[in-house]
Amino acid sequence: MTAPGGQGKVDIGLVWSMTSSTIMLTPTDVADAARRVAPYVRRTPVLRAEVDGRPVVFKLEYMQRTGSFKLRGALNAMLGGDGPEHVVTASGGNHGLAVATAARLLSRPATVFVPVTAPEGKARRIAATGVRLVRHGSIYAEAREAALAEAAAIGGLCLPAYDDPLVVAGAGTCAAEVAEQVPDVDALVIGVGGGGLAAGTTLASGGRTVVAVEPANCACLHHALAAGRPVDAVVDSVAASALGATRVGDIPFGVLRAARVRSALVADDEIIAARD
Repeated sequence: MTAPGGQGKVDIGLVWSMTSSTIMLTPTDVADAARRVAPYVRRTPVLRAEVDGRPVVFKLEYMQRTGSFKLRGALNAMLGGDGPEHVVTASGGNHGLAVATAARLLSRPATVFVPVTAPEGKARRIAATGVRLVRHGSIYAEAREAALAEAAAIGGLCLPAYDDPLVVAGAGTCAAEVAEQVPDVDALVIGVGGGGLAAGTTLASGGRTVVAVEPANCACLHHALAAGRPVDAVVDSVAASALGATRVGDIPFGVLRAARVRSALVADDEIIAARD
């Protein structure tokens, strides 16, 4: 893949360190994930359009089961890992529903912690899958701590929303489909929360330009790239409910930094205008 600013080629086999171990993710991991999740996920359609006179292709992942790409990563993590049967996670939204749905599809027990402030509609959809739903804490961080404690107590698998190699590879299957469906696409533009989808997209990009886009006041990846490491960032944006990670994941950051991904920021008024 060509690095921004004419910095030459970057090996798409990306390596980073976590504690004392070295982990590698390559496009092969995305291909393996695609084979695992294929029986369970929808191959969502694409829509060709024109914006300001330029051709644009939208990947309609909102038509995925559960309504988001998150199911891909949750399924790959459950199917590709050697961990315990019982899955525990914390999420007030799409990841929690993805884990709950994947658990139902695979007939595995699961517990999903959500903060008490989680939208009732999302909590209700999670509970409707039949998993155990636990409301705990007023913010996500408190729900996450409770999930970690629960997993440790029962010997379960605590599945993060984006900071996991199998989750990242599973998320990349979305971009892999785009490459097959519309091979003439030359750039992939991805919204960033914790970085899992952007990292998976980079792995599956096939050398295409990847642009990681964040709200100006909710930009944990942008700040991490500037600092050279994940750092805490302010979350204050109209898009915070979907992209409100205070810190980019270590694993996604390693992939994105090694690939010299392009970072772009947009203001809230631009987000509102685009939505409208």
